[in-house]
Amino acid sequence: MEKDNIIHNFDNSTATSAPSSKTPIVLFLILAVLGVLSGYIISQLRGSSIIPLGTKSAIEKSGLKKGQTFGSADEKTFKDTTEGVLKEGGIDGEGVFHLERPGGESQNVYLTSSLIDLSTFVGKKVKVWGETQKAEKAGWLMDVGRLQVL
Repeated sequence: MEKDNIIHNFDNSTATSAPSSKTPIVLFLILAVLGVLSGYIISQLRGSSIIPLGTKSAIEKSGLKKGQTFGSADEKTFKDTTEGVLKEGGIDGEGVFHLERPGGESQNVYLTSSLIDLSTFVGKKVKVWGETQKAEKAGWLMDVGRLQVL
């Protein structure tokens, strides 16, 4: 009766080499570059003219012209629309700005926006597109995604 050897000798010449320790770093860098490039290409295809916070001075220097549109072109998300004169101030903590419309204070639309710096347009007659939000005090509370100077 022969005994089987429990210990086996492995020949180093047949072992496959482990991947280089630099491989994960190279893959990460390639994926990061592809992510940045795809984001840039998508932003160019959408063609939005969003005014981020902090660009108010650039707009003030160039001036606002009637008919200019700012913000997102997404009409499916921002399907509600109204127009009026943009004023500062919300109502009882709802909205930061409001639109004054004909018919008195009861017709005001209270506004917020994470896409457009609305302070740039205070005192201007504007048309806004947005999404109506649930409100407790405001008759109409809207998150603005697009704005046109009238």
